[in-house]
Formats: sequence, C-alpha cells, structure tokens
Amino acid sequence: MRIVIRLLILFAVAVALALFAGENVATVSVFWPPWRVDLSLNLVLLGLVVGFALLYAAMRALGALRALPAQARAWRLQQRERAVHRSLHDALAWERSGRYTRARRSALEALGRLQSPDLARALGAETAVALRAQAHLAAADASHALRDHRARDEHLQQILNPPHVGSGAVAAAPAVWAEAARLRAAQWALDDNDAAAALDWLSSLPQGAQRRTVALRLRLKAARVGGRTQLALETARLLVKHRAFAPQAGLSLLRSLAIDWIEQSREPEQVVQAWQQCTAVERALPEVAVAAARRLLDLSGSPVLARRWLEPVWVQVFEAGGESTAALRTGLVLALERCLITGDGAADREWLARIEQAQQRHPRDGHLQYLAGMACKQRELWGKAESLLQQAAASLEQARLLRAAWVALAELAERRNDTAAAMTAWKQAAAV
Repeated sequence: MRIVIRLLILFAVAVALALFAGENVATVSVFWPPWRVDLSLNLVLLGLVVGFALLYAAMRALGALRALPAQARAWRLQQRERAVHRSLHDALAWERSGRYTRARRSALEALGRLQSPDLARALGAETAVALRAQAHLAAADASHALRDHRARDEHLQQILNPPHVGSGAVAAAPAVWAEAARLRAAQWALDDNDAAAALDWLSSLPQGAQRRTVALRLRLKAARVGGRTQLALETARLLVKHRAFAPQAGLSLLRSLAIDWIEQSREPEQVVQAWQQCTAVERALPEVAVAAARRLLDLSGSPVLARRWLEPVWVQVFEAGGESTAALRTGLVLALERCLITGDGAADREWLARIEQAQQRHPRDGHLQYLAGMACKQRELWGKAESLLQQAAASLEQARLLRAAWVALAELAERRNDTAAAMTAWKQAAAV
C-alpha cells in the first residue's frame, strides 16, 4: 500500500512539473555591465536545486571527514570494551571448568584494560566500577582455588574499598558488589574451616542481605561447623520458614539440631530452658521429646517433668497406633523405664495401668512386654515381672533392650537363689 501511495505522489509531482515547466516562458535577466545574460526560469530553478544538492553533499562529506578521528577513537574504545567483556567471559568459563590459572589470567587481563582512563570515561563510572568489581571477584575466586590467599585478600580489598570514581548514583554499584564480596569471603572462610571468620563476614552484611537465603545457608553451615547449635537452630527455622528445604528435609534438620542443642545442656535447668525455647513444631517431634526427657533424667532432673514430656509420644506410638521406628520405640521405653516411679503414687499407678492396658492390646509387642516387666519389677511383683521379661527376651531384637531384659532376669533369679538360672541369664546378657 505504501508503494502505491508513493507512486501516486511521484506521478502527481511529475504532472505538476510538466504543467509548470511546459507552459513557463518566463526568463531571468542577469545584468553584469557591460553584459546582460538572459536565462530561462526553468534553467535557473534547476540550477538552484542542483547547486543546493551539491553544497549539501559537500558539507556532509566535510563533516564526515572531520568526524573520522572521533569515530576511530570510538571504534578503538568499543574494541577495548569488547575485549574487557570477552576476558571476563573467559574468566568465568575457565573458572567453571576448573582451569583456575587461566581464569585468573583472563581476569587480570580485564583489569589491565580497565586501567585506561579513556575507557573508563567511555563506559561511564557505574559500568566501570561494576566491571572492575566483577574482574576482581573472578580473580579472587581463582586465587582462592589456587590457595593463594594473599592475592585473594588483595582482590577482595579492591572490591570493598574501590577507587573513587564519582558520587551520587554511582554509590549504589560498589554496595552491591561489596555484598557479593562479603558473601564470597564467608564461603572462602568455610572452605578454610574457619567458622568464626565466616560468621564475622556474614554479620558485616546489611540487615536485609543477612536474611537472604544464600546468607542464611552460609550462616547455618558456619554455625554447625563452629559448634554453635543454638544459632544453627535459629537459622534453620528461618530457612524452613522461607521454604529453602523440602518439608521432610526441613523437619529432619530441625529435629537433629534441636536434639544436639538439648544434648549440650549441662544442668537440668538448661534442659528445661532449651525445651521451652523449642517451637511447638519441634516439641511435637517424638525424637526431640525422647531426647529431652533422657537428658533431663541423665542430669538427675525431675522424673515427673520427663514423663510429662513423654506422654504425647506414648499416646502417639502405643495408644494411637501411629507409625514409629524401632529406634524411637526403644528410646521411649528406656526413658519411661527411668521415670515409672516418681513419688506420686496415684500418677504412678495410673501409668502402670496404662502400660498394662497397652501390653494387653498388643500382647506380642516386645517393647511393651519389657516395659511392663520392668514396671512390675520396680513394684516388686516378681512373678509377673519374670514372666513378662522372659516373653520380652524371646521377642526383642534390639540389643540394648535384650541385654537389659536378661540382666533383670538374672537379678530376679539371684533373688530367689536360683544360681543356675541366674548364671544362664548372665551368660545370655553377656552374649548380646
């Protein structure tokens, strides 16, 4: 459609010119004493058009000639800029492929080219700072891989303390790269197994940067390496909240960290404090409750409190019939065995009844047979205790419970002066 319109316009112009020039008999007289020159008006107009075109072309040519030095300079700067980008790309590629010497060489080449003031002015202050920081970071990464810590630290300082290149809007560029450098420095410290230095680098980040997922992951790793379990647990909670892990993986991490934190307690009050500081999700994990009760009892803490912590686990495992592992059932039984008698007669009798009811509902469960047998033994119900423990010894597979069952049977045999049965039970316990 455009071509048709252009052709119509061209035809219209041609017709107008033909009509104007064909009938035009006007002349232009030029007096130059003592001469006189008469020219056709059409010729004069054509000459003016041709002269304007020639003058315009001459001026364009002169302008292009004068612009040649600037264009040549811009072309050279463009080639230098391309060379800088090519060197940075090469440094990244060599680093990813494990060729760290070549990666550092390429990064240093880029830094060398960026030393040119003309190139820095052509790139702009912000771009020059960003490219220089990227080159220093690539060189520092390669130096770290090559175990050249001195060169790594020098490049790191160049990023954290860049040369003055301007003010105002340019100030944002160094801050971004400074955060990236601090994160990399924290990772380098972890690679060197220096958890304290890694945590120091992470704490130097701005508040917003400290809550990013990558920073939280580094802090979690540093806290675990440095043995700071409480900090690791707090960081893991944030990561789980940010959905940095799969749900099951997050629960597993919280479980292990909570158990480690509780196991580090040295007094019963510390165990209680750690339990109270755990979240509801963590306290609902059966393994955490069992570990807390066991640690409290190990430190001569309150058996009533320990049994209170174990009650939800007991309900879940033995009364509600929830899924549980053999290790969890064993830990629960061993922990309950130590707090069956608390001095509260009514509560103790209630627990004995609950254990007997659970054992009657699951008469072939070795864990319940063992727990019921030990409860009867503690209450001096010798015959019933021996019968239950014999059944437990025949069905249990866990070595710790099986050994404890044979030891209890040996003690019961010694009590009734049955030396042969006691000797047999002691041998069975030693053989487990």
